[in-house]
Amino acid sequence: MIKTGILNPQINSLISRVRHTNTLVIADRGFPFWPQVETVDIALVDDVPTVLAVLRALRPNFQIGKAWMALEFLQQSSPKTRANFAGALRGIELKHEPHVEFKKRIPHAIGLIRTGDTTPYANIVLESA
Repeated sequence: MIKTGILNPQINSLISRVRHTNTLVIADRGFPFWPQVETVDIALVDDVPTVLAVLRALRPNFQIGKAWMALEFLQQSSPKTRANFAGALRGIELKHEPHVEFKKRIPHAIGLIRTGDTTPYANIVLESA
């Protein structure tokens, strides 16, 4: 029995299949469903869990080389929220691009983890190092 780290068996299986330069998406509750992308839905209620909580849980178990978020996140989020994401991604190259461009990355992802996050544009694409 796993006692520490990621306890969710679906997420464990998903991250174990992400290889060098493959991508993984952590999305908010309103993110569209992509039938061709394996989705692990862990949304419980509003903001449980959040994208940040999942990101922080994954960091010790997942080598991240690059990350992408929507440019709109910078425009719609408070300085505190932006700082929280920057802190969680410290040491990782983070690029912001228009949401329309960001969504073009999704079909190429190995999988998507859907959260209950209500933060606008908090979705993130992580590329494995």
